[in-house]
Amino acid sequence: MIVVKVGGAEGIDYRAVAKDAAALWKEGVRLLLVHGGSALTNRVAEALGHPPRFLTHPGGQVSRLTDKETLDIFLMVYCGLTNKRLVELLQKEGVNALGLSGVDGRLLEGRRKTAVKYVEDGKVKIHRGDYTGTVERVNRALLDLLLEAGYLPVITPPAISYEGEAINTDGDQVAALLATVYQAEALVYLSNVPGLLARYPDEASLVREIPVDRVEAPEYLALAQGRM
Repeated sequence: MIVVKVGGAEGIDYRAVAKDAAALWKEGVRLLLVHGGSALTNRVAEALGHPPRFLTHPGGQVSRLTDKETLDIFLMVYCGLTNKRLVELLQKEGVNALGLSGVDGRLLEGRRKTAVKYVEDGKVKIHRGDYTGTVERVNRALLDLLLEAGYLPVITPPAISYEGEAINTDGDQVAALLATVYQAEALVYLSNVPGLLARYPDEASLVREIPVDRVEAPEYLALAQGRM
């Protein structure tokens, strides 16, 4: 099993991704594809008069503020246009792909964070009414059913909360959880950045290897920025 996370930033060549995925699939490699859609979501949000807002958390991470209107736009872009275009490209390559979100069949379940801490003007504040969360469970039985029937699952956030609400969740974390559940041979992230940079944005400072026992070490986590 190989889990592939396709980024949603500008510059991602989905046609090339579909061709490569199709080649592996036809060689008998089992795949799970997870995709994003952030850049298109931003453009659609601007066009609809509800421009995106982002929160910087106390730990330095940045996330999308997901109110009810933003969640609706998220659903349109991720579950609609982006997912179905990628499925279409795979179908053109002769792969019987099937697109689904974490909401469908409770594929991805998690806990909604109704209150989110963020930093603004040097002060820690709390945003309430957010529709974000962290995925904690995968409906593997559903994925196994699709894989055994010959379908290539193309998976997208949102997930679903234990209370039955759609929640925005991090696609990279979804891919990592799927790789863990399946004990995948490889977890591949396709993005528009070369990787972790020691001196962002200097691409010559690419960190090519991190010891497995140091993956969450502060000195490496502190380097992550600019969609790394």
